[in-house]
Amino acid sequence: MRRKDREKDEAFALQMVDKCKFATVAMVTPEGKPYCVPLSIVRVGNLIYFHSAMKGEKIDNLKANPQICMACVGDVEPQKDKFTTAFESAVVKGKAEQVTDSQEKIEALRAICLRYTPENMAQFDQAIAHSLNVTDVWRISMDEVTGKAKVVHKEDK
Repeated sequence: MRRKDREKDEAFALQMVDKCKFATVAMVTPEGKPYCVPLSIVRVGNLIYFHSAMKGEKIDNLKANPQICMACVGDVEPQKDKFTTAFESAVVKGKAEQVTDSQEKIEALRAICLRYTPENMAQFDQAIAHSLNVTDVWRISMDEVTGKAKVVHKEDK
């Protein structure tokens, strides 16, 4: 990280993973071109899960090269009297792997739903019965997690 004054510890970075509304995951196509996509994620321990359709460019890319880089952004506050923003973020580097075990898929989907739509959990079992076989779930093992923040102090304004 170039700006060591903005570097944060791993605990901070994991908070950003948990806090972000979505994450942008970058990967490389089989042709060597960059590709990124926003995803709804959830962290369970040292793993990050996301759900997906079973086919598509993202899946083709991950099957060809499972290495990913993910950006998670927390709060961003543009400064009204300066050309800057206060922000917090995390970058995760790791490897994506398709989840094939049905029980792990269900638990990952439950965790995703609890994070994003907890008010709908009464219908979770019915939704799983209907869509488990047509929903892909992937896990990302986090090899590296770094956090960054720029805090604008009152005296800096």
